[in-house]
Amino acid sequence: QHAYGRNAVYDHGHHGNAILSRHLIVSTENTDVSAHRFESRGMLHCKISLPQFAEPVHCVCVHLGLTGAGRRRQMEAIAERLEVLAPTGAPLIIAGDFNDWRNQADLLLGRRLGLTEAFAANRGNPPRSYPSRLPLFRLDRIYVRGFRVRQAQVHFGQPWSQISDHAALTADLEVAV
Repeated sequence: QHAYGRNAVYDHGHHGNAILSRHLIVSTENTDVSAHRFESRGMLHCKISLPQFAEPVHCVCVHLGLTGAGRRRQMEAIAERLEVLAPTGAPLIIAGDFNDWRNQADLLLGRRLGLTEAFAANRGNPPRSYPSRLPLFRLDRIYVRGFRVRQAQVHFGQPWSQISDHAALTADLEVAV
């Protein structure tokens, strides 16, 4: 299954956020978190039904703006909306391009929502993910709540650099007890 949140429409196409799942997507919501009219940004939220959970897992995909002030406003909007959609203690995964080279998301989003950054949990720092050919900058994140991170990986170089200008991130998670 998949969910897609369209954030910007152009004469030649559009862009947005997507979530793919092998499990049932129970509901979706795309929230406009644009900081200004020059960058259309969104937060795609899905509730996904997993067999080992009594309640759906909240999965979120984001692509934040390029300016620090804009990202702060976006993270505030994301936190406010998720406090309504994903009650405290509900299992939650937030992933995407945070454009967060100053590592502010932990302070602005992670602490407020009780999240753990998947790579920092195992390696101490978020991953270098941009550019995908030879990652130098820590722009992308996977945040979790209600899970233990077993392993987290950065996939860069070929063939990944043909797919995106950002390296792919994956995390192997298990239910936190």
